[in-house]
Amino acid sequence: MGLTLKTAQAAIDKAIEVARAEYDKPACVAVYDANGLLMAFSRVEGGLFRSVEISQAKAYTAVRMGVDTDIFLARLQRENLSIAYFCDAKMTALPGGVVLRNAAGELVGGLGVSGMKADEDAFVAREAAAFVQPLLG
Repeated sequence: MGLTLKTAQAAIDKAIEVARAEYDKPACVAVYDANGLLMAFSRVEGGLFRSVEISQAKAYTAVRMGVDTDIFLARLQRENLSIAYFCDAKMTALPGGVVLRNAAGELVGGLGVSGMKADEDAFVAREAAAFVQPLLG
């Protein structure tokens, strides 16, 4: 089946639900498809202006690099690399971006969450990704 608009919206809804239940904070949530294109986005009332672009950059980076953004951050630190080496101004290494994979392990998209602390964004993103993983085929 892969990533559909319905599945992307389900991931967003779950992320917003978890952000409210666990942290009582508004979030911005973005879902990108496997081609690195924005598929769906939501900003909860009170979501920070800066979190709009950050959530989208997190989802985009997860797709582009094929790994969660916290793993990408660890690579940058381990290899003493600047993110500028990747020649893509849309990327970020802030935690909170996760890859979406189908049951065969194929990359089908990325999800990015912003609006909370980095570890909270990452937790919310992983919860939403786990929730929709069975829907990805």
